[in-house]
Amino acid sequence: MVMDNKKTPAIMFQGTGSGVGKSVVAAALCRCLKNMGYRVAPFKAQNMALNSYVTADGREMGRAQVFQAEACGLPPDCRMNPVLLKPTADAKSQVILMGRPVADLRARDYYRRARHHFHIVKEAYDSLSAEFDIMVIEGAGSPAEINLQETDIVNMRMAHYANASVFIVGDIDRGGVFAALKGTYDLIPDRYKFLVKGHVINRFRGDISLLLPAFEMFRKFNPVPIAGVLPWFHDIPTDEEDGVFLDKIETEGGPDKINVAVVGLKRISNFTDFLPLSMERDLAIKIARSPGQIETADMVIIPGTKATTMDLKFLEDTGMDRAINQAAHAGKMVIGICGGYQMLGSEIDDPHGSDGPPGRYRGLGLLPLITCMESQKTLVLTEREIHWPTVLGNSPLTVSGYEIHMGATSPLEHWGTGCNPLDTDTDDSPDRRNPIGFFSRDGMIMGTYLHGIFENHEFRTKLLNFLRSQKGLPPVTQRMNYRREKEKNLDRLGDWFARSMNLKNFLKMAGILS
Repeated sequence: MVMDNKKTPAIMFQGTGSGVGKSVVAAALCRCLKNMGYRVAPFKAQNMALNSYVTADGREMGRAQVFQAEACGLPPDCRMNPVLLKPTADAKSQVILMGRPVADLRARDYYRRARHHFHIVKEAYDSLSAEFDIMVIEGAGSPAEINLQETDIVNMRMAHYANASVFIVGDIDRGGVFAALKGTYDLIPDRYKFLVKGHVINRFRGDISLLLPAFEMFRKFNPVPIAGVLPWFHDIPTDEEDGVFLDKIETEGGPDKINVAVVGLKRISNFTDFLPLSMERDLAIKIARSPGQIETADMVIIPGTKATTMDLKFLEDTGMDRAINQAAHAGKMVIGICGGYQMLGSEIDDPHGSDGPPGRYRGLGLLPLITCMESQKTLVLTEREIHWPTVLGNSPLTVSGYEIHMGATSPLEHWGTGCNPLDTDTDDSPDRRNPIGFFSRDGMIMGTYLHGIFENHEFRTKLLNFLRSQKGLPPVTQRMNYRREKEKNLDRLGDWFARSMNLKNFLKMAGILS
């Protein structure tokens, strides 16, 4: 029975620090509750992430809340993440409120606006929570950051506003989990401690019988019990935001595998683009952080970035720009996504400093394109019919995804002389829309603004089988359907939480069940 309260019942996961697994734990509970028949929605008041997504109404939100929305069986809604901070190259963050970019602010200036931002957060939460039976809320970082507690809008102040049952998540794999849990609880302001119902130990591996005696010992000096222990898993792919997620998409090599190098840009964004590739068994994916890792690849992917021009300089400083050019001239496949697409061109013109210091920048020169940075951000879900004869043959293919970018990219020359547009219905007439991307005359270099392009089953199948043919390997006729596989993995994630946590007991601790 759902508890009776004037506010929608809410369960909140806060953490002993960043990267302890709050996002995944929240997604897992979302799936459990959905499968129990509850109408459940996720919420995170303030998110700092370069991994973002576009909603159906053209607004931007953090990718973790998109993943949690999928776990709830819901379309993404910017009310689930009303404040998004995207760090920039000059110690600032782009501030996005209710899915719209409003300013680039330094930390001190951002915190001065905490009262205004919390007003936006409360309005979004009230509007969203009124439509659901239960809310699953995620905190950010740790509530124990005592220097930030006065301007907090995402941890205990949010928990108090929502009257949420709070569970503090600690990562035992880091070591010192009991100290971290106690220290976090002790540093929470006393007026909020009544909201904390339990602690969750995450990423445990080993013999749990050796851990259990510590629970009673812990209760002797901490009034809040251990609610449960979640074991480490490696076999359930999840969307995550932290840069440490990059290590999870790397896969092992082998003689019959396609070697893919994803260039490890310093300010990489939207790296979940490559999760579908990491789930293909005939691929070996490495995050390339040196020229040598690019030289051995069959395909090089330059990902998105929050600061295209600054990451161009990073490639130059590391020598990876030369390695990418050498791979292209050796006939290797090179693909650029979003900022990586802009880098493939001859020039980037940023007169107003929208992406970094104002100026004109030389690109990698692999496609005869120029990108003009603009102050207006493109945020749109996109579906296009594309042709890329080298990979797709003579049959056009419809692909879908989303665009998040500053600037527009166009050819330096008349189309068809140096490169071709991906879109089947695009030519150089002034009334035509901008192409979603271009490919080189030999078809081995392609750039696109379309995030999520590798989620398209037929596109991914044809691309990977083309690469297999280049290595003399037979095609793979039956590939996993990423979108169907994602649904299965969400169910597995929910089962992982329910099995490990004793779900009924956990929901009683949270006040959801009587």
